[in-house]
This record gives sequence, C-alpha cells and structure tokens, in this order.
Amino acid sequence: MVKLNRSALPALGDAVAVPQYQPQHLTSNIVHFGVGGFHRSHEAMYLDRLLNAGHGSEWAICGVGVLPSDLRMRDVFADQDNLYTLVTKSPEGDTQARVIGAVNAFLFAPEDPEAVIEKLADPATRIVSLTVTEGGYSVNNATGEFDASSPDLQHDLAAGAVPRTVFGFVTEGLRRRRERGLAPFTVMSCDNMQGNGHVAQHAFTAFARLKDPELGEWVVKEVAFPNSMVDRITPVTTDAMRAEVASEFGIEDAWPVVAESFAQWVLEDHFTLGRPALDTVGVQLVSDVEPYELMKLRLLNASHQAMSYLGLLAGYSYVHELCQHPLFVKFLLDYMEREATPTLRPVPGIDLNAYRHQLIERFASTAIQDTLARQIVDSSERMPKFLLPVVREQLEAGGEISHAALVIAAWSLYLEAVNEGGRFPALIDQRAAQLAQAVRGEADHPGAFLELTDIFGDLGQNERFRAAYLAARDDIRRQGPLGALQSLNDQQTPAAVPGHR
Repeated sequence: MVKLNRSALPALGDAVAVPQYQPQHLTSNIVHFGVGGFHRSHEAMYLDRLLNAGHGSEWAICGVGVLPSDLRMRDVFADQDNLYTLVTKSPEGDTQARVIGAVNAFLFAPEDPEAVIEKLADPATRIVSLTVTEGGYSVNNATGEFDASSPDLQHDLAAGAVPRTVFGFVTEGLRRRRERGLAPFTVMSCDNMQGNGHVAQHAFTAFARLKDPELGEWVVKEVAFPNSMVDRITPVTTDAMRAEVASEFGIEDAWPVVAESFAQWVLEDHFTLGRPALDTVGVQLVSDVEPYELMKLRLLNASHQAMSYLGLLAGYSYVHELCQHPLFVKFLLDYMEREATPTLRPVPGIDLNAYRHQLIERFASTAIQDTLARQIVDSSERMPKFLLPVVREQLEAGGEISHAALVIAAWSLYLEAVNEGGRFPALIDQRAAQLAQAVRGEADHPGAFLELTDIFGDLGQNERFRAAYLAARDDIRRQGPLGALQSLNDQQTPAAVPGHR
C-alpha cells in the first residue's frame, strides 16, 4: 500500500489512472467555495479530463474552505499534495479509480482571510464556483428575498469587517477588482436549485448593495452568473470507503470520493472572462438550462425526498434496498410520471420516459451505498425547491397531488418520531427547532405543520392540498408506510400521456 502523494503516483500501477499532467505546475484560474465530495466527483473531475487531454493548464482549481469543519480538508490536501482518489461504480458493478489533481491549492479562510481575498482579486482568477448547498444562499423560500439577519452576515456587512462568509469574501474580492480597474470574475453556482445562477445573482447582488450600493449596481451590470444543472450521486465518504480504496487499489487516501459512474453537467454559456473548453469533455454548453434543471430537480432530487421519509419510517436505511421494492418503484415512477412530468418543459435530446426508468436503475444500484439519512439533511431547504413547486403547479392545473401529499405527510410523521426520541437520530436541519415545534402542533391542530410559511408559503391555506395531506397522514398512521403505499398504488387508474407546460 502507498500513501497518496505526488511521489507515490508511479507506484500505483495500471489499475489506477493517474494525472497525465503535473498538478504542481498548473495555474488555478478557478476559485471554488465548498470543496466537498460532490465538487470533487463533478466539476473537478471534468477539469481533470480536460487537463489529461492536454488542454487548459490554467484552469486548475484553488479550493477555499470557510467553515471550521473545512480545517480537516486543508490538512488532508496538504498531506496528500492536493491529490485524492475518485472511485466510480456503475450499476453493473464496473469499478474504476482515478487520482485527481485538478484541485492544486487549498486556502482555509479563517486562518488567512487576506490570502483568500487577494486570490479573488488576482487578475488570473476568472471563475468563482460554488457548492455551498441549497440553503447557503440565504434566500427565504417563501418570499424569495435575501435574508441578511444571520450574525455572520451582519458581521460581514459592517464597515471594514474581515469576512467570515462566502458573501463577504466574494464581495470584497469584487470590490478590489473594481477598485483596481479589473474585469470581474464569473460566479458559477453548482448547487441544486432552479435557476441557480439567477439565485446566486440575486443573493450576491443584494449583499453587495447592502454593503455598498454603487458596488451592488456594478455587480448587476458586470458580473456573469450562468445557470447550470449538475448531476452525480455522491455519497458521504465513510471509513468503509477508505478501507475499500486501500484494499482494492492499494492507496492510503484520507479522503477519497466514491460516486456513481453517471455524470451530467448542463451549463449556460455565459462567462465574463472566458471559460475552459468543457464542451470537449462531456459538458453540455447551452443557451437555456431551465428545461434540464426542472427535469433533474423535479424528477431526481424530488424523488430523493419522496423515497426517504417513507423509506425511513418503513425501516430502510439504504437507497438501493428501498428501490428494489416493487411498491416503492411503482410509487416513484407514478410520482414522476403523473405529478412531476406534467410540470416540465420539453427537454432537448431527452426521452423523459427513458430518463425516469434510468433514475430507478441508478437508485437501485447496489454499487453505491447511498443512505436515506444523507438525502434528508436540510430537507427544509430541499422540499421547497424540489417537491413543492410540483404541488403548486399541479394545483393550478387541476392535476394529481396524492403522491406529493403522501411525501409531506411522511415527513411530518418522521419529525414526530424524531421528537419522541430513540428510534431516529437528531435531525440535521437548520430549521430543526421550527420543524419540531410545528409538528407538535398536529396533536391539537391537524395541519399545523403546513402553517410553516417559511417552507410552505400559502400552500397550507389551499383546501385541496390540506385535505390530501391530512388523509395521507391518516393512511400512514392506520396502515403503516407500506400499507399507505399499497393503498395509493391500488387507487391509481392508468395515467394519461403526460403533457408539458
């Protein structure tokens, strides 16, 4: 076994692909905030492809961590010469390993904030990319307005403050570029949100205006915020994965990434200072990302929410186990076909029926040990972006909502079980306290959960949705999650051919 670093690369053998470039000689014209597993299995992987093809040596990535938990990433990267192992697995069981060197630097912002700001202000920096999670943009789900009330954002808005947040760092970097007469970098969101570029533009512009109104106007006029759709199932790295990388490939890697073989990136071709030739390595560069975004968010991401709470209540832990159960497979396919697909626009080059069945194959893959617990982290941010837009559009069109109502009912009952303690772990959600309080109200006031306006907006006042939610809660309580699924499946008449809006 060899400890992963640059000197170990020649010893890895033919079973592991290694960089055909010299990572230490690259120039990092991209700064990335949020160097987690998904970023390393996705954006960094695509850039590694480009670098291995002999192109774009200036397009390496300087990673930035702003959270205390990012300290460990800094230490791992320093110890491994910024290298890590990406292992991909297909549903058929084919496994491939590659050492990625596209992230050639890492800055831990709390340790040296000035280094981060100057890297952003460096003329060489041309793109700032983000995977800061759906909740990282501080946008209220009900109102759509930027929420600057958090202590860290208030700190960063103070005159002369040393930044603590992504907003503070990016805005200060842009301020210095403007002051120095430099063109702004592109801000490229890679998070799972509809119109993620538009959301990023709204949030960063709002913050900049609060900091300096003139700077805010300059950001509006000069900074590009391309939209994108990103897709690759990437479970959280576990000790078992580290052991697998060690035993199968002979690599001692403190933080490898294991992901499915499938990957997709649809990106709006809108950049301030140019971009890497991503279209040569499998990225779809388009003028309109929205059809692809809606497809992925409302079919794949919403299905993650749809399966997770019902699955957890039924005693499942892993996605692949649940998605080999006929009841769940039918439920997910029916949700996608009958409720989500009618809200989509036609997607160029995509057969939606084939895409829906491909999702089930991906979910059911035994190679990816993805957990339901991972999928419910911060669901109070995910539900309003993935599932609730489907409910709203179906209500407006008079379409079906029974599957989505069952999902929301299962969510509320799972939260009740968490409150009771013992069976399920504490909730990982920034609104955990609000969720717990709201669901306690169900005992005396049925439907109280739907009155969380930060999540549901005015949906709780819709009589049809409220009635469907209460009926679904009753079904799960009386019959259990599997019985409720069976009952819903039995009620279904053959679906009409879905239309598109």
